[in-house]
Amino acid sequence: MTDEEIDFSDCPEVTPEMVAKAVVRRGLPNSQTKTQVTLSIDNDVLDWFKSQGHSYQTEINRLLRSYMEAQQ
Repeated sequence: MTDEEIDFSDCPEVTPEMVAKAVVRRGLPNSQTKTQVTLSIDNDVLDWFKSQGHSYQTEINRLLRSYMEAQQ
């Protein structure tokens, strides 16, 4: 399929005003290095995180970072 064949009729055009109101979300990839570790987690806790979606490890990291920052 070429670009010309794509039907954008149901997609609103992005305006400069929309871009100006955009919010940058935390958790986007950054330049920090990561270390792989082995961690024991209760089965039900891990199952719950996995049920939240494909990027459950990123979500666990985000929550741990939020906790760390709150403790500082």
